[in-house]
Amino acid sequence: MQQPTVLVVGSINMDLVVRVARMPGPGQTIAGDGFAMSPGGKGANQAVASARAGANTIMLARVGDDPFGHELRGVLAGDGIYCDSVMVTPETSTGTAMIMVDKLGENSIVISGGANMSLTPDDVFPRAELFDQADVVVLQLEIPLPTVRAAMDLARRHSCRIVLDPAPVPGRLPDELLAVDIITPNAVEAEQITGIHASEERADRQVASELIERGARAAVLKTGARGSLVVSADGEIAKVAPYRVDIVDTTGAGDSFTGNLAAAIAAGQPLAHAAKIANAAGALACTKFGAQTAIPTSDEIRMLMEDQDPQ
Repeated sequence: MQQPTVLVVGSINMDLVVRVARMPGPGQTIAGDGFAMSPGGKGANQAVASARAGANTIMLARVGDDPFGHELRGVLAGDGIYCDSVMVTPETSTGTAMIMVDKLGENSIVISGGANMSLTPDDVFPRAELFDQADVVVLQLEIPLPTVRAAMDLARRHSCRIVLDPAPVPGRLPDELLAVDIITPNAVEAEQITGIHASEERADRQVASELIERGARAAVLKTGARGSLVVSADGEIAKVAPYRVDIVDTTGAGDSFTGNLAAAIAAGQPLAHAAKIANAAGALACTKFGAQTAIPTSDEIRMLMEDQDPQ
């Protein structure tokens, strides 16, 4: 069987992470406990998750012509990701994310887009051969929206399934960007898009139905400790239970989920089972500090799934 291929068009960041006892209030200075730099960016995280899940993975992105950019490009290549389409942008800094993680493992993130915002449709359209190779194209919103549209257009032309992680949500997300095969928001993002607070299963279904009415063929809602919910335009509804882990840091958990979901879909798994794999991947990513450093391998995911019956 041919190895499935996932193309990720998106962001690459260096994460600057500090631990705090609690998040500071406006105008408040608090002491942090330790500082670390680690590879990140939603696109890069999802590419790493896809590659560790066993998919042939391609990254289309931009980094700056600086130490962060050269290091991050090398890190991705070290995970077996095809990086010839990760372009170096002169006189521009690599994207960065400033992340605070509290004692409960919850995080607060501020992003400086840097070279990510230099990724344009002119970078996408000449690389149609990448889309021709791909089974699934993964997109996020840490790059300019016209670039996302261009990638969606090429994905449709080449019969690729499109997975959209709609983060960060802009002030208004155009419905044309919701017209994807699978959309994977968390509860906060789903509320920002639909105006519906996803707090329990009935509201989750209402949110998913709204996303489908606005163009998505399927919605997979990431609902944290409640697991995930799969709803499709053809009537499929599946509540996928969570896995139990000790939470250290939730940074990158959603990206681990989305990257593994895309790899499972590319390999031909049914959507509900792909979401089960993704749940395990997201849970395991919460057990270690950092984003890419915490993304599990396929063997680790399989062991967790064999060890636990999700509750």
